Amino acid sequence: MSSTTALDHYRLLGRSGMRVSPLALGTMTFGDDWGWGMQEAEARQIFDAYVDRGGNLIDSAVNYTNGASERMLGQFLKGKRERLVVSTKYTMARDPGDPNSGGNHRMNLMRSVETSLKQLDTDRIELLYLHAWDFTTSADEVMRGLDDLVRSGKVLYLGICNTPAWKVAHLQTLADLRGWSPLVALQIEYSLVERSVEHELIPMAAALGLGVLPWSPLGGGILSGKYSHADLGQASEAGVSATRKGVISSSGHLNERALHIASVVGAVASEMGVTPSQLALAWTLQNPAVVAPVMGARTLAQAQDNFGALATPLDAEHLARLDQASAPEPIFPERFVSRPMVQQLIFGGTSLRHREGSV
Repeated sequence: MSSTTALDHYRLLGRSGMRVSPLALGTMTFGDDWGWGMQEAEARQIFDAYVDRGGNLIDSAVNYTNGASERMLGQFLKGKRERLVVSTKYTMARDPGDPNSGGNHRMNLMRSVETSLKQLDTDRIELLYLHAWDFTTSADEVMRGLDDLVRSGKVLYLGICNTPAWKVAHLQTLADLRGWSPLVALQIEYSLVERSVEHELIPMAAALGLGVLPWSPLGGGILSGKYSHADLGQASEAGVSATRKGVISSSGHLNERALHIASVVGAVASEMGVTPSQLALAWTLQNPAVVAPVMGARTLAQAQDNFGALATPLDAEHLARLDQASAPEPIFPERFVSRPMVQQLIFGGTSLRHREGSV
């Protein structure tokens, strides 16, 4: 059973010594430039509600709402800057006509960080993420560039998002061998409707010292119960959709399986006397590799509801029902190695107690 906690019950972020709250405040909804966010007054209410409860981990990106998210944060941070861990991301293009305004390369890295520092009106970024692997830039160029930023003092810690496990392991090993700043955080999609990351990414993070921060822990809102079978069949959209339904439709998660999982979440939540959103967030925190899911509320009421996830206990029966509805199918080589015959061949019929934390 999980123990209840609060925003001011801090956790260490991966292999670092930095202390962060067990929920991160996502700010992709700060600003209405993309058509479905919020204006500054409501964004400030959510920010203040989070910080006033002891929350200290703020998540943004250089391109969120065309820079409006960081510009708003720059104003909200005033008078509170020293107690907050500000994280942002680089990779995504800010000028579609410029081929070098996106990607993982050094030019975009340096330009993006300078842009974020200006938009945030700050002199440093506590946690900088590579936002998505571009499959073109070399590992040496990425990790050397990130290390240069840490040595300059403009960035304090490094993280990575949306990158294959083999490449994250490559980058982390390179940093360790060269004496460069290591990655300490992994931000990935993780929820009851997206558990494929349990195969490789989450075990990799646990082994290499990266704290996991799930994005979209509510499955784009599906797990809150807001969608039904009437919403199936929406056309996928390229680019950033002007509607939240368009965004979730383009993710591929709006399907029969996800709606079934959402129905189980709703039933269990009702029995527990909590909201489906609280239950879905609390479930992600059951994984020992998870440090803080990233909540992305669009209203103050949603944010206050999300805070309640930290006081939502789950017992073995609840977890079993959720797992039965959502467990991913095993993949190779796990599917092969876990077979009784193969286990017999590996261990010769003997039993072995694994070390705690081993993989």
